[in-house]
Amino acid sequence: MAPPRILVVGAGFAGVECVRRLERRLSPGEAQITLVTPFSYQLYLPLLPQVASGVLTPQSVAVSLRRSSRHRTRIVPGGAIGVDTKAKICVIRKITDEIVNEPYDYIVLAAGSVTRTFDIPGLLDHARGMKTLAEAAYVRDHVIEQLDVADASQDEAERASRLQFVVVGGGYAGTETAACLQRLTTNAVKHYPRLDPKLIKWHLIDIAPKLMPELGDKLGVSAMKILRKRGIEVSLGVSIAKAGGEEVTFTDGRVLPCRTLIWTAGVAASPLIATLGAETVRGRLAVNAEMALPGADGVFALGDAAAVPDLAKGDGAVCPPTAQHAMRQGRIVADNVLASLRGGTLQPYVHKDLGLVVDLGGRDAVSKPLGIELQGIPAQAVARGYHWSALRTNVAKTRVLTNWLLNAVAGDDFVRTGFQSRKPATLRDFEYTDAYLSPEELVARTESAAKRK
Repeated sequence: MAPPRILVVGAGFAGVECVRRLERRLSPGEAQITLVTPFSYQLYLPLLPQVASGVLTPQSVAVSLRRSSRHRTRIVPGGAIGVDTKAKICVIRKITDEIVNEPYDYIVLAAGSVTRTFDIPGLLDHARGMKTLAEAAYVRDHVIEQLDVADASQDEAERASRLQFVVVGGGYAGTETAACLQRLTTNAVKHYPRLDPKLIKWHLIDIAPKLMPELGDKLGVSAMKILRKRGIEVSLGVSIAKAGGEEVTFTDGRVLPCRTLIWTAGVAASPLIATLGAETVRGRLAVNAEMALPGADGVFALGDAAAVPDLAKGDGAVCPPTAQHAMRQGRIVADNVLASLRGGTLQPYVHKDLGLVVDLGGRDAVSKPLGIELQGIPAQAVARGYHWSALRTNVAKTRVLTNWLLNAVAGDDFVRTGFQSRKPATLRDFEYTDAYLSPEELVARTESAAKRK
């Protein structure tokens, strides 16, 4: 008899932690592990703003799955586009565009999330995201390109539009992105003698009344003071009303000449979740405390894809989509898959918060490890120490540490790679949200496959 098939969808924090634990705890021949992911690396998402600003190289935050695994896992290069829980089949589109059916006995849905967007005129056509490695590399090239073109331009209106930058989203991603890129342009403009540094304006806006409310009032205010002292204009209670190629309209009526709109206003669960036809909570699969999907045999979901009950908070709260939760959920799901396999008892997910870290570039940071509020260099040491320790391979740790040291000694560089020059790179172009099957298409495909057998 063939061993049971465990299929893990997604190589983010949750999926990789699950696979690593399964590899360690499964006996030889006890089960087959398959991991579905478009890329053979785990992206260390919290450090993307430092890739965009050039402090870190892209490969520094792309942790190789081949290095970190024990080579017991079969990696399928592609993305899951549908799951039929009754037939126990996952439909996969490989990177070659071949569509295949992958049967499973147990499936772990760690498909992550996509950028959350709204029906704002021009948003999808003119905004750039910060969710993927390619987007971070593109944003860096794009920002430096604006300085290059503005420096050469004789048109004052064009120069003004190229030197204003807007970041939407006052969470960790948006705040760190604005802070790191503003530092880059501040250092870069010294090498553009024809540009007046006062013309470069960074705007950070969010519809929420507070910046990074999870930090608490004191640290949130401290972070805002740091940003404003560095010249970043922070506007709260404001969002985008309309986006264009050369200007952006805010909901408060302001119209800014701007050719750089970076959108980081939250995330939504992967469209894969909708193909299951199961109950959801704000788009995330409604799972129990053991992260099993009720009514679906052998289905587990976690991370950004699932509304995992937060037993520590209670009152119906669900865990936020953070790396800290995803990593710990991955380990518990692995244990629960093993328990299901061996006839054991599943355990609920209970989490103790370890705190929050926010790296604002240079010596600026705010952190709250274990409830202790820190600012400045101590907070920076905690933030970078946490990120460094969370990297899964010694190669990744060495690259990141070397990049940090090199940047501290030699400063920033301002080179455009040009590898995506003249190609579209908006929110439409990186996340492929139109690639998924409808529930009806999924059933038709699996039924057709069953008949052929």
